[in-house]
Parts: sequence; C-alpha cells; structure tokens
Amino acid sequence: MVQEHEPSTAGEAAEPTATRRIADEAESSRASRGWWDRNADEYQEEHGAFLGDDRFVWGPEGLDEAEAGLLGPVEALKGRDVLEVGAGAAQCARWLAAQGARPVALDLSHRQLRHARRIDAEAAASGAPEGSGVALVQADATALPFRDGSFDLACSAYGAVPFVAEPVRVMREVRRVLRPGGRWVFAVTHPIRWAFPDEPGPEGLSVAASYFDRTPYVEQDESGRAVYVEHHRTLGDRVRDVVAGGFRLVDLVEPEWPEWNHQEWGGWSPLRGNLIPGTAIFVCERD
Repeated sequence: MVQEHEPSTAGEAAEPTATRRIADEAESSRASRGWWDRNADEYQEEHGAFLGDDRFVWGPEGLDEAEAGLLGPVEALKGRDVLEVGAGAAQCARWLAAQGARPVALDLSHRQLRHARRIDAEAAASGAPEGSGVALVQADATALPFRDGSFDLACSAYGAVPFVAEPVRVMREVRRVLRPGGRWVFAVTHPIRWAFPDEPGPEGLSVAASYFDRTPYVEQDESGRAVYVEHHRTLGDRVRDVVAGGFRLVDLVEPEWPEWNHQEWGGWSPLRGNLIPGTAIFVCERD
C-alpha cells in the first residue's frame, strides 16, 4: 500500500531514473513484483507501526475501516468470505479475521507475504492464538486463481489497481470471483495528486503537470528496464473502469486529513492533506 515515488537503490547498481513513458501489462507486472520483493523489508520497517499488525487502514490519512464501515457493518463481517487484493503483510485481512470473517490475502510479492508469516509467528510466540485465520496466496490481480463466486466481499487498500496497465482486467476478475450483490472497495492515490509534485512540503502545492496526462510514471535502471511502474487514471477514468468491470459505483470517499495524524508518508503530509485530497476510495457493488 502506497509507494512514495522515491527511487530505491536496493538491489540496483545505480539509482533508478524517474520518467514518464508507456509500460505495458507484462512490464508493469514484472516491475511491481521485483520492486516489492526488494523493498518489502524497508517498507514494513518504516510503515509497519502505523499500519499495525491487525488494523485495516485505507491510506496515509489513517481512515480506519472499523470506523468507516465501507465494507458494511462490522458485525455483518462474521462468516463472510473476503478477498484482499494486494494485501502486503495481510494487516487488513488479519483485522477482518478478528471480526469473524474468512479472509484470503493475495499479493504479487512473495517477500510481502513472508512478512505476513513473520507477523503471525511473532504473535504466536507472544502467546496469541495460533494462526491468524488468513490464507495467503501469491498471484497476479489480473488473473485471480479462484473459482467464480468464491467471495462475498473484496477489498484493496492501495494494492494492485494503481500498478496495472489494464485496470479493467482487475475489475472483471474481482467481479467474477464475487457472488451476486458482493461489494468491492478499493483505495488508490487520488487522481488530482498526479498534477502536483510528489513532495510533502510547500513545493508540492503547485501544479507541475497535466492532470490529463495518462503516461505512466516509471523508474528505470541504466539499461532502460522498468523497476517500478505506476499508472495514472483520471477520476472519470476510474469511474468508467468500475462500470466497464461490471460494477455499480455506490460511493466515492475522499478522506480528509485528521488532526491527530502528524506523520509524513512520502508525498502525503498534514500540510498537503489539509488542502488537497490524497486518497480516493471507490465503493462498488456487483449486481
């Protein structure tokens, strides 16, 4: 969940170069898997305390599903089959399990899922009940390895959707594995943010690029190989993706920055968060 657009040197001979260029589905998937495998340790070390081991946070603003109820009433989660797409270390799925749901945490990165196992092992060592109740699956969100109608709910907190070249494929796959009436809720970087520099301070408050430029953001190595890819879609694009995927848009949530949150997370900060939205959460339902 949430990459800071700050090139990492981990595993690279030289610092990657940031650019805007076309990146297809295969290149995007390969870059995402590699980036998260290389950077999962650093990511969890830096953000793990904020995310918690078993907390469902929708983004850097700190909006908590326990309060937001975007998946529905908390008491109604018991006994529901839930798929988390782009689960990272399965923090959200672990919270769902604690509410009595039957979650499956899916991620492209093996290293992120290793952190999920680590958290479970640490909890068991501290005397917590054995196991988290979360099944872990490594797979691509554009080709979900589940039968039709396997889940009641699906969710994604900054997972998968911003990183794929063809997001409608994710929408259609999620719809396929949901049962009729199933809800699909996903959070992405708010599209308006793409017009501003990804900086937490005052320099990040002036428009620097066209909001309508859909050219992917790419970090590439010296040979021109993409090591990180993120795809921009306008707000209208996202809505059209939802509809093309076979869903009905129920709500669009733009979390405001709360007074208690003083942290900076890459380009997210109290300064910017009080002026422009940083996260967009799409609440969708399958007919």
